[in-house]
Amino acid sequence: MIFLIVLIFILIYYVTVLQLIYGFKKVPLFVAEKSTPEIFFSIVVPFRDEAENLPELLESFRKLDYPVDLFELILIDDFSKDNSVRMVYNWRMANGSYQVTLLENIKISGSPKKDAISRAVPIVKSEWIVTTDADCVVNANWLRTLDAFIRNENVAMVAGSVSYIHPKSFLHHFQQLDLTSLQGATIGSFGMNLGFMCNGANFAYTKSLFQELGGFGGNNNLASGDDVFLLQKAVAKFPEKVKYLKSETNIVLTKPENSWKTLFNQRVRWASKTGSYQSVFGKDLAVIVFTANLCCTMAFALCLFSNFCWLEFGILFSIKFSIDAILLYKTNQFLTGKRLRFLILGSLFYPFFCVAVALYAMFGKYEWKGRKF
Repeated sequence: MIFLIVLIFILIYYVTVLQLIYGFKKVPLFVAEKSTPEIFFSIVVPFRDEAENLPELLESFRKLDYPVDLFELILIDDFSKDNSVRMVYNWRMANGSYQVTLLENIKISGSPKKDAISRAVPIVKSEWIVTTDADCVVNANWLRTLDAFIRNENVAMVAGSVSYIHPKSFLHHFQQLDLTSLQGATIGSFGMNLGFMCNGANFAYTKSLFQELGGFGGNNNLASGDDVFLLQKAVAKFPEKVKYLKSETNIVLTKPENSWKTLFNQRVRWASKTGSYQSVFGKDLAVIVFTANLCCTMAFALCLFSNFCWLEFGILFSIKFSIDAILLYKTNQFLTGKRLRFLILGSLFYPFFCVAVALYAMFGKYEWKGRKF
């Protein structure tokens, strides 16, 4: 009886992921044709204690294949205690041809990152705002591809792809598997016309849309979600103006966390906003994913402490793994084109990690960038 109940939940999960795979295939791969760039972009980067990462990000901006008179950099310091501000100042002095503005954040809500972006919006010189994170590296054709996509699709908000930089250890590859699944679900949901998620490390929208949506109003009490909540408000009001840019030349690379503790806190921060989603599909998907992973962990525990047999656990895990592997493979081929590593081991460990993160996000507090939330 227990096996049949768990099997039903796993099959619901299977069908849901199958729909995401179908949606993933429906989002076309965009290849930008050679053209003269036209759009001016304001790149907004909030940062806090990122002295170790900022040089690589700034260097990637310097290598952009885009006219320097068609973009500006707005960096907002969120009360850094390291040498980040001096680093940005020195880079600005050494690269005088770039339009660089350095601001200090002003705390007005419970979300420092939303405060930082809101601080930048009134002074941007362009209609198009692009956000990324300080621990990222952008593709040389990042803006050129975005420019071509916007002019081709007539959109007001664009979600882009994010992957990790050179994962090495199991910890890093586990994060790559996790992020790949999130990216696959993101792209798949857009293919189903139910887009509900994006990543602020590669996100663009018009200033007028931001203002028409009331900015981050309505969720300023949540530390996370500067990207997701804004996207969900836009999808609810102007679904035809929001699209996903699936392009290999627009992928932004970010750095994986180097400790399990930091990773756990990061994922708790991401999960903490799920209950406030405006998207019904997003909430339903979160419940389905959590339930499927909870079923796997419970089945494993029953094998250890009761008469639930390993064969039944193997059947349940195999069903879930088979559909996960397809979505992960297709998404990874797009993001990296490399072989997936630690796929089986990561898939065995993931349900326990997922359940722990979800439960802690419901009842516990987390620490991020030296602050407690």
